[in-house]
Amino acid sequence: MQYTLKKSLGQHFLNDAQVCLNIKAVLQAQPIAQMVEVGPGGGALTQHIYDLPTESFKAIELDREKIAFLLKEFPYLKGKLIEADFLAAGIPFDNEFVVVGNFPYNISTQIVFKVLEWREQVPMMVGMFQKEVAERIAAKPNSKAYGILSVLTQAFYEVSYLFDVPPTAFTPPPKVMSGVIMLTRKKSFPTFTSEKAFFHLVKMAFGQRRKMLRNPLKPYFTTEQLTDPLFTKRAENLTVEDFAALTFKMHTL
Repeated sequence: MQYTLKKSLGQHFLNDAQVCLNIKAVLQAQPIAQMVEVGPGGGALTQHIYDLPTESFKAIELDREKIAFLLKEFPYLKGKLIEADFLAAGIPFDNEFVVVGNFPYNISTQIVFKVLEWREQVPMMVGMFQKEVAERIAAKPNSKAYGILSVLTQAFYEVSYLFDVPPTAFTPPPKVMSGVIMLTRKKSFPTFTSEKAFFHLVKMAFGQRRKMLRNPLKPYFTTEQLTDPLFTKRAENLTVEDFAALTFKMHTL
C-alpha cells in the first residue's frame, strides 16, 4: 500500500533514518511520561520514537490516507492515532505530555502558538521547521531574526537550536533547509498584567519594527511616558522582560 503526497497539507516526508535517530536521541535524554507526534505522515519518525519508554503515545494526523497506511504498516499504532487537524484538536492527554514532529511548513508557526496555549501541560517540544522559522524562534534580541515569534515563545520556553537538516532528507525535497529545535519550559514565566496585554504589546511593537517604539506604541502610553529613552529603541532591542514590564505601564486594552 502506497500513499500520495498532498502539497495542500505542506507534506514533506522524512527519508533519512539518521535524522530520525538524532531526534530520538534528544528525546531519550529526558524522562517522558506521555508523548504526542504531530503529523506522522508515512511513519518515518514514528517507527523510531514509538518504542521510547513512555507510558502513553499518540499521533495526530489529518490525512485519512496516511492513517490507513500507518495502520497497515505499523499495526501497533491501532488505538494510538487521532484523525484530526492538530490546530483544531482538543488537548490529547490529561497530564503533561511532550510534543514532537516533522511539522508541515505551512502551519508550523501556528503549531508553536498551540503549544504556547497548552504550556501548562507541555514541558518540552522537539520539532522540525523550515530553518528560517527555527532561527526566528531561537533568535536573541538585537538581531534581524528576532521578532514576535521569538519573544512570545521565549517568554515561556528556553529554545535550543539543535541541528540543520538538508533538503535531501525529505521526499519531495523542499527548496529550503530545515532545522530541529527544542523548547524546554521555563521554571518561572515573566510577570505581566495579562497574557492578552503582553501578546498585543509585542505584536504592535513589531508591526513597525524599523521605527522607534514611540511610533507603534503611541496609542498605549501617555505623551510623558513616551519621553522615556526606552521608546527611542526599536522592538528588536527589547528583551522578553522589557516587554513584560511595559505591560504594567500601558493603558488597559
